[in-house]
Amino acid sequence: MALTIPFGSSGMTLHADLSGAEVLTSHIGELTASDSEDALVLAAMANPIDSKPLEELAAGKKTCTIIISDHTRPVPSKHILPHMLAQLRRGNPDIQITLLVATGFHRPTTKEELVGKLGQDIVDHETIVIHDSRDAASNVKIGVLPSGADCVIDRLAVETDLLVAEGFIEPHFFAGFSGGRKSVLPGVCDQVTVLGNHCSKFIASPCARTGVLDGNPLHTDMLAAARMAKLAYIVNVIIDEDKKVVAAFAGDPETAHRKGCDFLLGYCQVKPERRGDIVISSNGGYPLDQNIYQSVKGLTAAEAAAAEGGVLIMVSSCIDGAGGDSFYHALRDASSPQALTDEILATPQDQTKPDQWEFQILARVLCKHRVIYVTVPEQRQTIEDMKMEWAPDVDTALERARQAKGADAHLVVIPNGISVMVRE
Repeated sequence: MALTIPFGSSGMTLHADLSGAEVLTSHIGELTASDSEDALVLAAMANPIDSKPLEELAAGKKTCTIIISDHTRPVPSKHILPHMLAQLRRGNPDIQITLLVATGFHRPTTKEELVGKLGQDIVDHETIVIHDSRDAASNVKIGVLPSGADCVIDRLAVETDLLVAEGFIEPHFFAGFSGGRKSVLPGVCDQVTVLGNHCSKFIASPCARTGVLDGNPLHTDMLAAARMAKLAYIVNVIIDEDKKVVAAFAGDPETAHRKGCDFLLGYCQVKPERRGDIVISSNGGYPLDQNIYQSVKGLTAAEAAAAEGGVLIMVSSCIDGAGGDSFYHALRDASSPQALTDEILATPQDQTKPDQWEFQILARVLCKHRVIYVTVPEQRQTIEDMKMEWAPDVDTALERARQAKGADAHLVVIPNGISVMVRE
């Protein structure tokens, strides 16, 4: 039996005897769109949850900032933004609109990536600004978060009459779900706020897990940031395995987002019959598997499905490499994953390092499991520097894992690790 694992833009085939193996997939594929992508978005906007329609919110406002996703998120903006822009201008033809790209802690989005994401017409005719979390002059303090961290966000999100956002909802490995309040934090926050929110204590919380909102300290901070920023309205969508809109939610940033999360929960929970001695996962292919940093997400799905001491195989192209210098150096320079974990847990909130959350989670996985990483050949040295093993393809990785765990080892395959929530 051959099974295609998402890898870059094309996928990678697993040629293996999968008899006795478990293949865990979300039920998103069972969602059948009742209409076209644009029609689903328009229907949600026509019936906003706990909110006035966007055109009514625009009335009397001189300026509006729309927070939009960056290049690392497969948000189908071409089916969302045109309708948001049209409704805003229908409500107020003279409103001045700025599109603020929520890069969070990521690298700046290129013009080419913006064209691919938004379309040439929007890039040519709209005002677009790339958020910079490291530029203190472009960000302003608006309050203090429940965690005690200062809430400092992009000035364009503060000095506007109306703040709205687009986005999509998917499982998130420590914030519970993406979308909603995450457009503000970490999307358009200063580094001091992102670092405070992503502190080691919060990341170590048992509630900072995929699909968990209640009791999640990161989510609590994120909600507070969105309220302080006066985020007034969102359009969030749920996408299928082909990255097409299958459901849309618009309106109040909290209730519309929560309704979308509850809807998605019913389609994403999976439960292995027993934990895997070997677990294969991916990060869903391009654009989500461009680097190791982003691919920690898919790896946590494998972690959740693995038996103690299991071998995890991560299939991710990582064409952009590690995805962050501090992330890379933390693993490379540490004497061991356990030593790095101990150092992180002893780090106070106000001394949180850039990318600490990502290497904290990766170190947690490496303390418990052997990880074999399938990437493009150019990343072999980087993978090995970061205390993992490299393999050229998933078949080779599985052969190695079976040599270590035995021919009868229980195999669990999660073709798309970011689309599922593994439960006990």
